[in-house]
Amino acid sequence: MSLLNQLHQFTLEHKFRNKGPLCVALVMTRTAGESGLPLDPDTLLTNQGGQVKGLGRSAVQKILASHGIKRVLAHEGARTSRGSISKMRVYVQWMNQQETLGVIDLEVVEKFWIKEVEKFFSGKPFKLKYDTSKSTREVIRDILNQAFERQKKSEGTMYAGAVLQHLIGAKLDCALEENQVTHHGFSTSDSQSGRAGDFVIGDVAIHVTTAPGEAVLARCKDNLESGQRPMIVTLATRIAALQQIAEDMKIADRVDFYDVEQFVSLNLFEFAKFKPENRKAALKDVIDRYNTIIDQHETDASLRIELL
Repeated sequence: MSLLNQLHQFTLEHKFRNKGPLCVALVMTRTAGESGLPLDPDTLLTNQGGQVKGLGRSAVQKILASHGIKRVLAHEGARTSRGSISKMRVYVQWMNQQETLGVIDLEVVEKFWIKEVEKFFSGKPFKLKYDTSKSTREVIRDILNQAFERQKKSEGTMYAGAVLQHLIGAKLDCALEENQVTHHGFSTSDSQSGRAGDFVIGDVAIHVTTAPGEAVLARCKDNLESGQRPMIVTLATRIAALQQIAEDMKIADRVDFYDVEQFVSLNLFEFAKFKPENRKAALKDVIDRYNTIIDQHETDASLRIELL
């Protein structure tokens, strides 16, 4: 696994995306560059042992300034954060391990963290205003439209696909008993991981996609041959063409096709027990679960949704 892949994995596993952990990573990386590896985490504490030595606003801003960044990442530089010591220890341990393996390049590592800081500064969540005058389908459509709009401005970042996948995952979590659904990062494809679908529940393999075509239907065919029931959740505008391709492949009558707006909105009515006073709470439950999935499985915090 490459150094950058190791960094991505570390960031996801140890939740190094918010300003506090990012400050720790920047200062400890620069410290390693100046003092050399390995580092002893016990020597990186203040005399009282309650703070990380050298961690403060000025140190963080000096590093950012060397990369042309003038914005303030954290006014205290994470110095007063209780979690900073544990973050420092786990990160120093990771750097020491990479040094032992002979694969660490601290310049590459620092540039990685700078990119993460830039992502943090630009990572504004999607905004969702609950409007009782709009249909529930329109609420779901609004989220996806925002994702597609951001995707147009950020070439190469598939925001809409990630939002769609994790929104379906959140809906499934809310509909089923706890721990029945396994979640994965959006960039981990079915073919890479060996999964039968984005979600596999019982004998059902659920494929979630904004751009369905022959590839997803080929996976559905594999599902059928393995005794599973394939289901595709996609955009309403893509279903007719997809069904035609499935007809040509002679599997149209064996695959379930759902448009995402209907797939999620019907459940929202059911979660609310069809009572108007419960609808916003039902939507909030799904969005809260969605944000938890983002925190656990994605490194881009801008995928979160803020319910207004």
